[in-house]
Amino acid sequence: MKISILLPYKENFSPTYAGAVSLYVKDTTIKSVHKKNVRIYGSTHYKNIFKLAYTNLIIKKNLITSGSKHYVDEFLKHQDGYKSDIIEIHNRPIYLNYIKKKSDAKIVLYFHNDPLTMSGSKSLEDRKFLFNYAEKIVFNSQWSRKRFLEGMDSSTGNSDKLIVIYQSSNLTKIDFKKKEKLITFVGKLNSAKGYDLFGEAIVKILKKYTDWKAIVIGDEPREKLIFQHKRLKKLGFVNHREVLKIYSKSSVAVACSRWNEPLGRTSLEASSRGCAVIISNRGGLPETITHGIILKTLTVKSVYDSIKGLINNEKKMKELQKLSYTNFHHTHHAAISEIDKYRSALLNKKSKLLPYNNIKQNLKILHVTNFNERHDGRLFFNTGRRLNNGFIRLNHSVLDFSDRDILKHYKNINDFNGSKALNEKLLKTVNNFKPNLIIFGHADLINEETLFYLRKNHADIKLCQWFLDRMDGVWAKNKYRFLAKLPFMDANFITTSPTVLNFLPKDKKIFFIPNPADKSFETLNNYNNNNCIYDVFFALSHGVHRGVLKRGKYDARERFIKNLVNITPNIKFDIYGINKIQPVWADTFYKSLKKSKMAINLSQGIPIKHYSSDRITQLVGNGLLTFIDERTFYRNFFSEREMIFYRNINDLSEKISKYAKDEKLRVSIAKNGKKKYLKYFNSTIVADYIISKTLEINYKKNKYLWEK
Repeated sequence: MKISILLPYKENFSPTYAGAVSLYVKDTTIKSVHKKNVRIYGSTHYKNIFKLAYTNLIIKKNLITSGSKHYVDEFLKHQDGYKSDIIEIHNRPIYLNYIKKKSDAKIVLYFHNDPLTMSGSKSLEDRKFLFNYAEKIVFNSQWSRKRFLEGMDSSTGNSDKLIVIYQSSNLTKIDFKKKEKLITFVGKLNSAKGYDLFGEAIVKILKKYTDWKAIVIGDEPREKLIFQHKRLKKLGFVNHREVLKIYSKSSVAVACSRWNEPLGRTSLEASSRGCAVIISNRGGLPETITHGIILKTLTVKSVYDSIKGLINNEKKMKELQKLSYTNFHHTHHAAISEIDKYRSALLNKKSKLLPYNNIKQNLKILHVTNFNERHDGRLFFNTGRRLNNGFIRLNHSVLDFSDRDILKHYKNINDFNGSKALNEKLLKTVNNFKPNLIIFGHADLINEETLFYLRKNHADIKLCQWFLDRMDGVWAKNKYRFLAKLPFMDANFITTSPTVLNFLPKDKKIFFIPNPADKSFETLNNYNNNNCIYDVFFALSHGVHRGVLKRGKYDARERFIKNLVNITPNIKFDIYGINKIQPVWADTFYKSLKKSKMAINLSQGIPIKHYSSDRITQLVGNGLLTFIDERTFYRNFFSEREMIFYRNINDLSEKISKYAKDEKLRVSIAKNGKKKYLKYFNSTIVADYIISKTLEINYKKNKYLWEK
């Protein structure tokens, strides 16, 4: 596993003249658990580099290609042989666009400056692009992170890919008794850094307090701000170790920037060395200290008064020094831990979820299917809700996302079917809810772009789909609906045996599940009902969403049932969906079902292995003696003591007549059928199976009846 770190072009990775980025990379690499896997790329002119694996990219002048583009091209040439798993880009968002086109590595982007001032992240479109294609975006302060999110959807701010890892410092023992009467300023000597304010203020301080002195570290060739005093020492550029030593003996440090500093390494390091720190309330500066003086206004007077106040109140000054030091938490260890954490997660392709059935881990599940809210409860008893009950009984949190209802409410003239709004709403929901698992059920208008985005930007989230409809023969449209999501899913579940569907790819995880029954839905015990006025129940519809029969539509099952009625005399049938008798739904369905002793489970088309419509759950589950075609191979799960299998229409007719006469045997089989179906094919067990297969959890053999 290889990690490449790409420094900004012309960043000197050297103690001779190291910038903030180089120091950060050095400090967070040297003790990383991934140190041996890290190689740093830069373009320093200094030979005395930090002692880490480093490649210096030699850039020849090119009048056509920009220096940065040429620099990245040289880096990519090295990558041809090195093949990194992770590429970390520091402080140059523009590099990501170049690299993603030619590398399959996972890209992490670090911001050390204000994102809205940098090429490649100034515009909203730039930042959306970065968000979509980076695996992680690391900011050095919450302020910088907020700047990146300006103009973006609020749910984006909840994304786990946007993280803050502060610049850091080590902690060393400080002897506060040896602190000198010394005031320190470190940084560029320009007005943006507030050096003009500090300069005027410090000269006044030194004139008033003759036992105090000041040190200024830094330079600025472009701006000349000259302040003179015999106890004001200007050191120019100083080695980083020497800077820390000076902070260790300083009593007061000042960072009075006018500009919005993304963080402020100087105040952070001063705090780590026990200085009483004075900062301006700009950018991320307030995040660098736990205790100190924050200037509300930036003037020479405010800087002067703050320093004067500390000198005059020694107790307060010493208190701030000790609080700064003892509460300092921006340590190298903290930063390295966070960096190693995301690296390990990116390098480990498997889910971070532990076996939930062993440690009782509670998952957050986003269930995307049609919950039929717009049908006013008519279609409440659907598979999506059955599975939800199972997930909840397993102690998981479940958020419903009813795709068809959302489509109806959000479609407009610019989004004719509501698909655009649906997909945008799903991504916002994912960012807000942070699910561990997303389950799709017949969610056809969740498009490939959305699924690709989820795979790319939410690697820790597992995805799976369940599909109830037939996919063979004339139902080819269903086949393509199912296959469309297959490339993005960790697991797939169908109600037909995968062994008889020859179009299914062999390299995908596709599993059979039975239609789940639910004890809160299947509440009837018709085998105990002595008031059943009908012998046999049968119902079909021309589509659950339509709700009524469609004029001119023909269903082959109509002929089968009509012929069955004709050849089976003295049997009372209660039939819906045929002969202009409308289908029944919801409570009316259950009231109708309650009147019959037996039922026929007859699905569309030629029977195929293990396929049944979800009607079977309502028939067997409510204690009706149920007849099913033996070509469904449900004998693999049930015996003649639990369900009746027929070969053809004549065999079915004979068996209906037989069990209509034998009340005791009918009751026994119906009771056994309900008991077994609700024991082995219940919604909790099916939900458990979906989670186990999707999360690749090992379980005892023969745990699930349909796998025996």
